[in-house]
Amino acid sequence: MTDSSRGSSDRSVAGEAAGAHGAADAEDSLRRRWRAALVGARRGAPGPDPLPYADNLLARWAEPQRHYHTTAHLIAVLDHVDTLAGYATDVDAVRLAAWFHDAVYRPDRSENEERSAALAERALPEAGVPAEVTAEVARLVRLTVTHDPAEGDADGEVLCDADLAILAAPPREYAAYAAQVREEYGFVPDDAFREGRATVLRQLLDLPGLFRTPLGAERWEPRARQNLLTEWELLSH
Repeated sequence: MTDSSRGSSDRSVAGEAAGAHGAADAEDSLRRRWRAALVGARRGAPGPDPLPYADNLLARWAEPQRHYHTTAHLIAVLDHVDTLAGYATDVDAVRLAAWFHDAVYRPDRSENEERSAALAERALPEAGVPAEVTAEVARLVRLTVTHDPAEGDADGEVLCDADLAILAAPPREYAAYAAQVREEYGFVPDDAFREGRATVLRQLLDLPGLFRTPLGAERWEPRARQNLLTEWELLSH
């Protein structure tokens, strides 16, 4: 091996090690965030160790069929919930709903949200969460089917805005998101995917407002509409 090739190999190994270390740090941070939300949702009641529940959920978010709905998406939604936390009535319930909202995800199935809500209804009581909080988490998870919270549903508005915030990403990041969604639906032929995706985008564009919280409406709405319109035009023409 030449010195130059050895140096390149060393850099590659170092890069892989740094990437693995960064991933481990991200998972540790997620476990801490899960623990804080779960303990808060218990309302002072005792319960089992939160970490096995976090590890189960993290394994689900790392399944190989996911390209967009990964732990990176989970982190982004949790970060956006933090940004919008001041609008929430029960921010711990919203955070738990963020953890569960895509915990079950198979792109070839239509009942993912329902199955994710059912998972929350099984796991949270066992984890020490009161029945009324568990019911709220499950309700919020089911709300992500339509992203259409009722007027005055503060927690629903926060979760839905946090989940849709990717629509307001800078153009390059939005393009990466759209490509990842296409990867998840790789089993769908191109023509059918373009038609279906264009229909979804048109439905979003026809809504009077994509975001319901004041911050989301002011900060994210204009860029999100521009991103959606650009993608819709590319798909349509």
